[in-house]
Amino acid sequence: MSKLYIVPTPIGNLEDITFRAVKVLTEVDTILAEDTRTSGRLLKHYDISTKMNSYHMFNEHKMAEGFTERILSGETMALITDAGTPAISDPGYLLVRECIKKDIEVECLPGATAFVPALVNSGLPNDKFFFEGFLPHKKGRQTRLKFLATLPHSIVFYESPHRLVKTLTQLAEFFGDSRKVSVSRELTKLHEETQRGTIAGVLDYFSNKTVKGEIVIVVGAPEKEK
Repeated sequence: MSKLYIVPTPIGNLEDITFRAVKVLTEVDTILAEDTRTSGRLLKHYDISTKMNSYHMFNEHKMAEGFTERILSGETMALITDAGTPAISDPGYLLVRECIKKDIEVECLPGATAFVPALVNSGLPNDKFFFEGFLPHKKGRQTRLKFLATLPHSIVFYESPHRLVKTLTQLAEFFGDSRKVSVSRELTKLHEETQRGTIAGVLDYFSNKTVKGEIVIVVGAPEKEK
């Protein structure tokens, strides 16, 4: 029976893919890829020749209905993004929603996502945590930071390298510069790095450094008053 598979792909190291994911990507009729050039390198590495169609944030509203109609007509599809699990700060939610509306079976495979290793590596409490993902770039950013600063859990952010220093500066302003933080970048890659400490100390470190790679920031909960 035709269905949609949601398939996580490695966030850096190409060996971080499951046997099952490779099998699914080999057997489906079509792979929907966020960037066919990026995904092409992964497919070539595993000798997967399945045809690809583009599905990304700029066309997902327009393309979701058409792809679900193709699944209803008998195709089996797999959705992948450039790295990690689709729909986690990446395209995917709209397509899954459209499939559910049309009673199309959706199956999500377990696999790589950046925030889990970053959270575990942080050494900060993770029995309960809040996943924020990317902050708004402009409108509503300060309001959002004020709210997040009050939460009694560790908070996980995604950030791009060119915005890291700005974001840490604002976290110091709204959360207090003594709040515990962990910043991970280039996860699973050759130059993987995690810096832990206070927001002030980690900000000072990255202010004097050229930063590359995708970033995961984990901020600890406020310390309880004694």
